[in-house]
Amino acid sequence: MTHDHWHCRCNITRWVDDHFPGVVECRLSDRFGREWIFVEKVAVVTTAPIDPDGAFPQPAFIACEVISWGHDESGRRTARINTEKPWDIKSLDEVSEFQVYAEQLIHPRGIEDSNSG
Repeated sequence: MTHDHWHCRCNITRWVDDHFPGVVECRLSDRFGREWIFVEKVAVVTTAPIDPDGAFPQPAFIACEVISWGHDESGRRTARINTEKPWDIKSLDEVSEFQVYAEQLIHPRGIEDSNSG
């Protein structure tokens, strides 16, 4: 079992609240095509200067832990992730575990620094 800090790509789709430092809506698509909605502080999902009048969507990342690696029916590499670690992030549906494609993930030490499997 892999317990390592990663970032999953998502998109900021709109500004939600001006409460400092700003709150945005993010959308993450899982490997099955389902779109999950998160509402989070700007600074938690991006270091880019996002503001209410900016253009959307904007790229962002949700920190996560990779629970396991696998492959789908066509051999494409997948990952089961948990967004509760490290920053206790959950979707609006209170879901924190997702199956995504490996290419949606970025490792803080670099994209090539992943487990082979």
